[in-house]
Amino acid sequence: MKQNRRDFLTKAALTSAMAAAPLVNFGKGYTEAIDRTPKSSAPSDLKITDIKCGYIRNGGSLFVKVYTNQDIVGHGEGVDAVAGTYHLVKRMGNYIKGQNPLNVHRLFESIRKAGFFQGAQSGMYVAVLTAVETALWDIAGKALGLPVYQLLGGKFRDSVRVYMDTALYQSRLPQPEDFAKAAREAVDMGFTAVKFDLDQANDPNKYDRFNWTASPAELQRMYDQMAACREEVGPNIDICADMHGRYDAITGEKAAKMLEPLNLMWLEEPIAAENSDAYKKITESTSTPICAGENHYLAHGFRPLLENGAVDIIMPDLQKAGGLGEAQRIANLANLYYVPFAPHMVASYLGAMASAHVCASVPNFMIMEWQIYFHRDKMFQEIVTFEGEAVENGFIRVRDVPGIGVEINEEGMRKYAPEGIPFFE
Repeated sequence: MKQNRRDFLTKAALTSAMAAAPLVNFGKGYTEAIDRTPKSSAPSDLKITDIKCGYIRNGGSLFVKVYTNQDIVGHGEGVDAVAGTYHLVKRMGNYIKGQNPLNVHRLFESIRKAGFFQGAQSGMYVAVLTAVETALWDIAGKALGLPVYQLLGGKFRDSVRVYMDTALYQSRLPQPEDFAKAAREAVDMGFTAVKFDLDQANDPNKYDRFNWTASPAELQRMYDQMAACREEVGPNIDICADMHGRYDAITGEKAAKMLEPLNLMWLEEPIAAENSDAYKKITESTSTPICAGENHYLAHGFRPLLENGAVDIIMPDLQKAGGLGEAQRIANLANLYYVPFAPHMVASYLGAMASAHVCASVPNFMIMEWQIYFHRDKMFQEIVTFEGEAVENGFIRVRDVPGIGVEINEEGMRKYAPEGIPFFE
């Protein structure tokens, strides 16, 4: 192409101007293009690279982080049956390193079957697996840009109703007026349902600490405490009572019958978890709804309760029953029997929100547990990070961000970690 003298001078001037530009502009377009380009490879290329964990509550609460080759990290939590499980966490991590975390069900089943002779039917093995499985869902949501409830098939509701566990522990020998005061406090905070404990090992009216047949005076004490609560909050607030599986069947029957006039939402675990036939006998003897399940594991553990009509309401603990996918299976199994799903929840806000994603995803959700310690204990505000309000007027709004929407704050946790256990190492 021909170029005249004017074109030449114009281009020369432009070249001189470019040469005089600050050095910081050199390659700017290239760096901007890099910034616009996603750094992660395709989800199909995701691989698990490591798993680390930390504990609080003297080792009774487990937090895990699952790491990937794309710097996406998943967070999960396990409770109760997790003390002393550091090496079990690491062992499960070795099972799944190098694998794609998006295959959540496959990895869950691989770990479960690998522990067939190591206790994978219940207890510690399943509680730890629960934390790992939850972290995998968190990774999957972040990698795909979706909240966990969407991965579980979508949501039936935007918010999850919760009841306030008042933590008015019977070890302190509370009086009926203490029950009334705690119930009023919860209602004033916006909750429409409250729960109280009725089991009291140090009740001065107990005949024998090891024989959990309640005396008439113990039963009267239970009634008086719950009656004070009902009188304080009126007929339109739901009230639950928990016996923590510490009584025998005859006491369970008597307590359930005695409490009928108070119209409880439920009587929780009057007897231990193992005998569904004994539960059925109590359930059939009363109009007080009977609730159980926090000490059952996997969908297998709930099958006898549902097939036998042993309980009116199930309450799996989603931080130890097998994970979020298993929780949905449990809820769907219960739905076949028209049994409500009301998860037990004694974890941090990470566990609460993970549970809320499941509660949003099933049709038969009733209500979920919430703890007063979220409001009173600074530790529970420091060990996790999230945006917005935790709870409003007795409801948790299910988060619409990718993954679970709540993450572990290692620095906040560190000062509560027990000594002698590796901390995210």
